Amino acid sequence: MGARMVEFNGWEMPVEYPSSGGIVAEHNAVRTGVGIFDVSHMGDIRLSGPEALAAVQHISMNDASRLAVGQAQYSALLYPQGTFVDDVIVHRLGEAEYLLVINAGTREKDFNWVRDNTCKFECKIEHLSDEFTQIAIQGPKGVNLLQKLTDADLSAVKFYWVTRGTVCGLKDILIARTGYTGEDGFEIYIPADETTSTGVWNEVLEAGSEFAALPCGLGARNTLRLEAKLALYEHEISDSINVWEAGLDRFCKMEKPEFIGREALAKAKTEGPKRTLVGLEMIERGIARDGYKVLDESGAEIGYITSGSPAPFLKKNIALAYVPPRFAKIGSVVKVEIRGQGVKAQVVPTPFYKRPKQAASSELRATG
Repeated sequence: MGARMVEFNGWEMPVEYPSSGGIVAEHNAVRTGVGIFDVSHMGDIRLSGPEALAAVQHISMNDASRLAVGQAQYSALLYPQGTFVDDVIVHRLGEAEYLLVINAGTREKDFNWVRDNTCKFECKIEHLSDEFTQIAIQGPKGVNLLQKLTDADLSAVKFYWVTRGTVCGLKDILIARTGYTGEDGFEIYIPADETTSTGVWNEVLEAGSEFAALPCGLGARNTLRLEAKLALYEHEISDSINVWEAGLDRFCKMEKPEFIGREALAKAKTEGPKRTLVGLEMIERGIARDGYKVLDESGAEIGYITSGSPAPFLKKNIALAYVPPRFAKIGSVVKVEIRGQGVKAQVVPTPFYKRPKQAASSELRATG
């Protein structure tokens, strides 16, 4: 399809499709219509058996006991010090069956960590990452597109729920109403056979022509998740950042009696965070990029940019940054060091973009 390819965590992935008009066109297609992503690089771990729930509860900071069969939740795997192994989506597929969707760059690390920390439980751990091709259909018209290709009643599937159905003639396909764009959408799990997966991709694209659907690459995926303030591993979260600093405490259920990292997080909560994640909008001309220094008005270094880019739909230059709490107040003015110069930016509310009618869900993520 003439995609511009890049290496991404050992995968050759499309960064953009010039035939679609590039990153900006792909981004805006998702915001206003529908975009189609190949996200087969994502990883999957299945836990099943009598103590599968106990195992998930031990390794995950959210409360999986609240999940009904077919429901999903955003969560994270934590080190004992309360920092991030990875963030994940936990799907409850059956009475004693859970699927963890993990990030591409941490697939092997995550699997080894899950295996090593659940060996005391009576449950089976399976690395299914190479068994699925994942296609994400994202945007307000995504439900209309996918409904043409499946017998599942998508109107009955709520956000962060899953179902199964026939898709493009393939039976028993997992269909999740999740995404990493800040929009409504679906992620479908196709058997990882090249002929089968290519056929489904082409059928989805063909069906999408009615809705002006565009194939989308990693570039648009990144700008979309940034507008929606969705975390990216090694940027907003990492093994040196804790839950309170990242602002993900609403997904961390401290009322659970036990999970890895809980003790350290309880102590860190009492002490209070030394830094916090904020949203920045550039006041002066300039684009804040990953790793750029954040300065106070005197020019002293106070933090750093985790992610930054022009926001195609908002038509602003935005960024996420870690700064001390005293600089986190909305309206605070800081500077970003760009080419040796301090360029003014303002702390603004996040997420930068909230999709209509479902603003409360827009900061959830489906891993990336």
